[in-house]
Amino acid sequence: MDRRPGKPHPDDRRRYGTAAFAVTFAVALALASAAHAQSQTWSPGQIDPTLSAARALIDEGKARDAVAKLEGLGRPEDPRVAHLIGVAAYHADDYPRAISTLSPLEQRFPEGSTERHEIVQVLGLSLFLAGRFEESIPKLEATRGWAATNLELAHILGQAYLQTGRTGPARQAFARTFNVSEDSAAAHLVTAQMMIRLQLEAPAAEELKRALAKEPALPQANLLLGQLALFRGQFDESITLTRRELAIAPASATAYYQLGDAYVRQSRWDDAIAALQQSLWLNPFYSAPYILLGKAYGQKGQPATAEGMLRRAIEYDPNNRTAHYLLGQLLQKAGRLEEAKQEFAIAERLQGQPGR
Repeated sequence: MDRRPGKPHPDDRRRYGTAAFAVTFAVALALASAAHAQSQTWSPGQIDPTLSAARALIDEGKARDAVAKLEGLGRPEDPRVAHLIGVAAYHADDYPRAISTLSPLEQRFPEGSTERHEIVQVLGLSLFLAGRFEESIPKLEATRGWAATNLELAHILGQAYLQTGRTGPARQAFARTFNVSEDSAAAHLVTAQMMIRLQLEAPAAEELKRALAKEPALPQANLLLGQLALFRGQFDESITLTRRELAIAPASATAYYQLGDAYVRQSRWDDAIAALQQSLWLNPFYSAPYILLGKAYGQKGQPATAEGMLRRAIEYDPNNRTAHYLLGQLLQKAGRLEEAKQEFAIAERLQGQPGR
C-alpha cells in the first residue's frame, strides 16, 4: 500500500470520530493503567506520600487533581515527580504535555525498571493518540519487549502501522492479536477489516482480494468487498459479491441485510423486501432491516405495514434518528400531523449523535 501519513488533527478524538477510536482509546487507557499498576515502589524521601496520593487520584479517575497536587510540590526537576505528572497528563487527555514531560525522562531511570517501562509505554500511547503515528511505533515496539503477549498492544501497534502505510507489519501485529498465521488468508481478512474501520477502503479491497486468492471460500471476504462496492455506489457489483458470500455462508443475516440495502438503493422494492425479510428471520433483533423495510413498504404504497416496521425498529433502537424521521414523514403524509411532529422532534434531538 502506498499511502503517506496524513497531517494529524489537533483533536484526535474528533479525527477518528468513530467507534474505532473509542475502542482504541479505551484499550490504550487500559494499557497505561496496567503499566502504572506495576510501578508502586518509590525511593524513600519526603515527597513519597504526595506521590502515593497522586497515584491514587489517577487510579480514581481524577488525573487533573493529581497534576495539581504534584505541581504543588514545587519539585519539577525531580524525575519521580515529572514521571508521575506525565502519566497524569496522559490520563487527563493532555497528550502534548505527557509527551513533552516524559520524553526527557526515559534515560533517567534504570533500564528494565518499572518506571522506565511505564514511561516508554505511556509515551507510545500518547504519541499514537496525538496522531504522531510514526513516532509512536518505536515506543510501542519497545513495549512489546516486556509485553510480547499483550493483545491490546499488538492491536494498537497494528493501527499505527496502518496509519503510516505499512501494511506488512500491520498484518503481523493483527495476526498476533487474533492468533492466526501472518501469511494466512485470515490475517489478510482481519487487516482489511481494520483498514475499513479506519476508512482505508482502497487498500482494504486489495487485502480482501489477497485473502480470497489464498482461500476462495473464506467467509466475510466477499461480504466486505460487497460492502465497499456499496459505499462506492456500485450496486450491481455489491449484489454479485454479497450473493457470493451467501453461497459460502447461507445463514448470514448481515449478508441478507446488505443485499436488501443494495436493492433499496436501486429501488427494487420487491427484491429488497424479500432479502430484508430473510435477514430478519435469521436475526429479528437488529433494527436496520426494519428501517429499510419501512422505506420499501412506504414506496409500495403500504403505509400501515411501513409504520409497523418503523415502530419495530424504534422498539429495538429507540435512539435511531433515521427511524424516527422516516416515521415522521410517513405520519405527515397520512395527515397525522401531531404524531408526525413528535417524531420529527425526537429526530431533531438525536441529530448529531454518533451513529445516528
